[in-house]
Amino acid sequence: MGCSPAWTFTLDCWDSAYCLLLPGQDAGGGSGRAAKRITQGWSRRARESPGQASESDRTQLSQDPGGGTLAIDTLPDNGTRVVEDNHSYYVSRLYGPSEPRSRELWVDVAKANQSQVKVHRILSNTHRQASRVVLSFDFPFYGHPLRQITIATGGFIFMGDTIHRMLTATQYVAPLMANFNPGYSDNSTVAYFDNGTVFIVQWDHVYLQGREDRGSFTFQAALHQDGRIVFGYKEIPMSVLEISSSQHPVKAGLSDAFMILNPSPDVPESRRRTIFEYHRVELDPSKVTSMSAVEFTPLPTCLQHRTCDACVSSDLTFNCSWCHVLQRCSSGFDRYRQEWLAYGCAQEAEGRTCEDFQDEGHYSSSPNGSFSPLDGDLTTTSSSLFIDSLTTEDLQNNLSPKTKGPPVHLGTIVGIVLAVLLVAAIILAGIYINGHPTSNAALFFIERRPHHWPAVKFRNHPNHATYTEVEPSGHEKEGFVEAEQC
Repeated sequence: MGCSPAWTFTLDCWDSAYCLLLPGQDAGGGSGRAAKRITQGWSRRARESPGQASESDRTQLSQDPGGGTLAIDTLPDNGTRVVEDNHSYYVSRLYGPSEPRSRELWVDVAKANQSQVKVHRILSNTHRQASRVVLSFDFPFYGHPLRQITIATGGFIFMGDTIHRMLTATQYVAPLMANFNPGYSDNSTVAYFDNGTVFIVQWDHVYLQGREDRGSFTFQAALHQDGRIVFGYKEIPMSVLEISSSQHPVKAGLSDAFMILNPSPDVPESRRRTIFEYHRVELDPSKVTSMSAVEFTPLPTCLQHRTCDACVSSDLTFNCSWCHVLQRCSSGFDRYRQEWLAYGCAQEAEGRTCEDFQDEGHYSSSPNGSFSPLDGDLTTTSSSLFIDSLTTEDLQNNLSPKTKGPPVHLGTIVGIVLAVLLVAAIILAGIYINGHPTSNAALFFIERRPHHWPAVKFRNHPNHATYTEVEPSGHEKEGFVEAEQC
């Protein structure tokens, strides 16, 4: 079966309205669009308390992400309920308001060590702002260790390492993403807490822009050192289904993506940056209520395997492969995908065993080495995956070190050194001849100098700009590309 045709569309203004605060503008004193996603291996079950309800009292509440109805039988609202979803990367457990676990998961930041709590004064007094914060520990997100995150006023944490204007599109941890305006009330705050093992962001008494009469929201997101993610909801004054998404996306869940850099076809000096969302977890908005909680427990990923034997013998649901040149285990769908493609890892693993790699006895660059994608097909060869992408453009000299240029090989280095030595020798010879016009060498070249030899003069141009700006800051070309891969 062939692929469906790809299509593009431009994101609305709310997807590009977040402003990033630079480091140091913090702190305080004190103290995208709905998208297709991978739905492989989903299962859902409901664990009910003793006291069974009749079949007539049960209702179906949710829709399958792939389009079909999920057969979920639930108790009436006064019953206790724990709903568990088994995703590809996380197991999520939803605890209703009457579950003791929901209260256990809520962290009272007011009672925490106030030296570890910071109220972000700018985020607490503005609308549609975002600020980067450095964690005190490595947080594993989809298997990738992260040290920096970006807190947004709109009820979510951006987890990407490359800042762009459409933070709401993907790579987020969103307890409740919506058009919140902390600047509306003096009582509204955005605070974070870090004790070395857990990092918590709390949106406290924040109001929806234009819906302030509905009351304030208080909720939090906790990132644990072991990779667990917890959403806690203390005050949700209205149904999330009633929140308008016309000015700002409304969603709750997780998302991650990988980035591909390619030369821009229009401007040679720039790179086109395309961000592909490879996985998303969406919570049922009807379950986001006061005193409820959601706990995401990370599942093992290919990236955790450090040896070839452990990788190929893995019994994970992912199709793990070992890339010898990168010394990395991967399914090919993670934040290192461009390296995976650039070094031909997908083809390298075909028909090879760990013993074959050991016999070769050579290693190439480290997993974190610089690279650029090689020419070739970037499509996958396994299951049909729905991947969204976000495209922007950057100047080549503004790229991060991890994504600049191809690796420099020994032959290239030797050639450069020889060329430099040759040029230096010619310059030194010219200086010597010019300073000793009566020397044998000078007379030798003067006698054999062609009459029409052009004179080469080197002039300094201090005001000449070697590099020109391709696009002024703030005018990046951005859009969404959605395509089905076969």
